[in-house]
Amino acid sequence: MPKIVVFAGSVRAGSINEKLAAAAAVALGAAGAEVAHISLKDYPLPLYDADLQAREGVPGAADRLVDLFLGAEGVFVASPEYNASFSPLLKNTFDWMSRVNREGLPPLPAFKKRVFALGAVSNGAMGGYRGLTQLRTMMELGLGALVLPDMAAVGNSAEAFDAGGRLANPRTAAFFDTVIAKLLDHAGRLA
Repeated sequence: MPKIVVFAGSVRAGSINEKLAAAAAVALGAAGAEVAHISLKDYPLPLYDADLQAREGVPGAADRLVDLFLGAEGVFVASPEYNASFSPLLKNTFDWMSRVNREGLPPLPAFKKRVFALGAVSNGAMGGYRGLTQLRTMMELGLGALVLPDMAAVGNSAEAFDAGGRLANPRTAAFFDTVIAKLLDHAGRLA
């Protein structure tokens, strides 16, 4: 079975997108995937600055994240929506990761030869969909990533999860399960 990295683009205590990442990790593990559920809090990075990179190189946390991605066939990102876009934390993380090169590998190695699935939870009815479209554009056009077309947008966050951490709305849960199954299927082909 494939290896899948799962994380949220938020490190806030009680993050609703971390709840979605946790639900994805459970679903992927139950389906037999080897899951690395991480927190970006464990990979602290300064705000991207080309002068800082020129002086000090790429921070070790970005190198470790790239290594983690290189060891996986798939990645699930639960992305909060900030002002109809994605979080600055996620943008900064991907910006630093894009500066890591590996000898013998093409540019942007963390984003090549693996498949990405995206999800979001928000208070509004659109479920973070506007932010997901921005994230998808950046990942596909800017990073050359393969992003699955189906994105799990979960609205009405106050009622989104049951007491066990599962998605409460049956229709939303079924779509989320489809996204997870497609990630597993595509990642499995790369394993």
